[in-house]
Amino acid sequence: MIPTAEQFDLVVIGGGPGGYSAALYAASAGMKVALVEKDALGGTCLNRGCIPAKAFLETAAVHRHVAHAAEFGIEAGAPPEAITVNFAVTQARKQKIVAGLVGGIAAMCKGRKVEVFNGTGRLGAGRIVTVSLNDGGSAEITAPSIILAAGSVPRLIPNFERGGPIMTSDEVLDLDVVPARVAVIGGGAIGCEFASTFADLGAQVTILEGLPKILPGLDNDVANVVVRSFKKKKIDIRTGVSVTGHTPNGQGGTVVQFGDGETLEVDAVVVSVGRRPYADELGLDGTGVKVDERGFVVVDEFCRTGEDGVYAVGDLINTPQLAHVGYAEAILVVKQSLGETALPVQYDRVPWAIYCHPEVAWAGPGEEAAKEAGYDVVVAKHPFKFNSRAQILGETEGLAKIIAEVGPDGRPGRILGVHMVGPWVTEQLSGGYLAVNWEATVDEVAEFIQPHPSLTELFGETVLSLTGRNFNG
Repeated sequence: MIPTAEQFDLVVIGGGPGGYSAALYAASAGMKVALVEKDALGGTCLNRGCIPAKAFLETAAVHRHVAHAAEFGIEAGAPPEAITVNFAVTQARKQKIVAGLVGGIAAMCKGRKVEVFNGTGRLGAGRIVTVSLNDGGSAEITAPSIILAAGSVPRLIPNFERGGPIMTSDEVLDLDVVPARVAVIGGGAIGCEFASTFADLGAQVTILEGLPKILPGLDNDVANVVVRSFKKKKIDIRTGVSVTGHTPNGQGGTVVQFGDGETLEVDAVVVSVGRRPYADELGLDGTGVKVDERGFVVVDEFCRTGEDGVYAVGDLINTPQLAHVGYAEAILVVKQSLGETALPVQYDRVPWAIYCHPEVAWAGPGEEAAKEAGYDVVVAKHPFKFNSRAQILGETEGLAKIIAEVGPDGRPGRILGVHMVGPWVTEQLSGGYLAVNWEATVDEVAEFIQPHPSLTELFGETVLSLTGRNFNG
C-alpha cells in the first residue's frame, strides 16, 4: 500500500452506466467513493449509444405521425413526400437531451460527495489506481474495493476505416443531415435501429448481414414481423453476404463491394457489427486480473476478477451489453463490498429491448430456444390487429407471444418466455419480465386485471388463452 495514495472505500474506473450507478449506489449507502472517467460522464449509453440513438428514433416517429396525420383528420397541407426534415435541429435537440442528462449525473455525484477524477485510470499492484488527469496532472488513489467499468467501443471490419462516408455508431450520431442512400453493415439490434430511423426519414436503406437472417437469436415469429415491416418501408435486406471493401465515388459517397461481385453506391455506410470490450488502458500489470482472447475481463458469477477486491462490470465482461445489466452488476458488486448478501444476475432472464419500428421486447427464451434447452412447451400468440388501443393509435403490426412449460398435469404451467413486437412493447414488457423472473404460472398471471383499452391487454389475453378459455381472439 502506498501511504501517499488517497484512501476511499470504493474506486470506480469508468463513468458509464455500470460505473456511475455503482458510484451513486455506494455513496447512497455511506461509502466514500472515487469515480474516474476520461470523457463525459454517462459513457457510451448516454453520449454515443442508447440515448442519442433513441432521440433520432423519436424524430423518425414524429415524421411517421406527420406523414399519416390526414388519416386522423389533421390536414397538414402537404403530401407526405413533401415533408422536409431539418436534421440539424434534430441533432441540436439530441445534444440538449444528452447534455442535460450528463449534467444530471454530475449533479448527483456532487450531491452524494462522489469525487470525480477526470482522467484515465490504470490499476496496478496493491489496488493502486494511477490517474493521468486530463489537465496534465496525476493522482494515486486506492480502496479495499475497485470496480473496472471501462465499457466498450465499436468493432471495426477490414477495409472500412472510419472517415468520410464510413461511420460507426459513434460518428453516425453526429450527422446533421439525412443521407439519401445508406448501407448498414450488420443486421443486429443496433443496425436495425439505424436502418429503421433512416428509412422512416426518407432515406433509401440497404442492410448487409453475413448471417442467414437479421436479428439472429430472436424468436422466429417476432423476427418475421420486423422483416415484413422493414420490407414495407422499402428497406433492402441482403443476408448471407460478406462485405469486402468499398471505393469512394469522388462525390462524398462510396461504392460498397459485397457478396459475389455485387456493388452498391451509397452516400453513407454505417458499420454496425457489435462492440468490443475496452480494456486497453486499464494497465493491470502486477495484478491477478485476466483478460481473455476476445478482450473481456474474466470474472466469476459475482463479477469478481482474479485479484482480491477487484471487480468488473458492464460491457467490459462477457455478459449482455445492456445498460440495465450494468446497473444490476453494479448493485451486485457494491452489496458485496458492503458485506451484504448478493445474488448473481440471472442473465438468461434479463429484459431486452430493440427500439426499431416496430419495437421488440422480450424476457426469457423464445420458442426455438426453449425447445433446444429441453423444455416441453406450449405456445400462445395474439396479434395487435384486434387490440382496440392499437387500432386507435393506427399501429396494428405485431404480436405478443408466451412460451410456457407443460406442467405435470399436461396443462400450461410456468411461464418461460414473453416475446413481443409492436407498438410501445418496450414499455409493456415489465409484466412479462416479472412473470418470467418470479417463475409465475399461466393460471397465476391470468388472474391479473389489465386496464381497458390498453396495449397491455394483449399480454393478458395471450396468457388467458393458455388456460383454455378466453373472451377475445
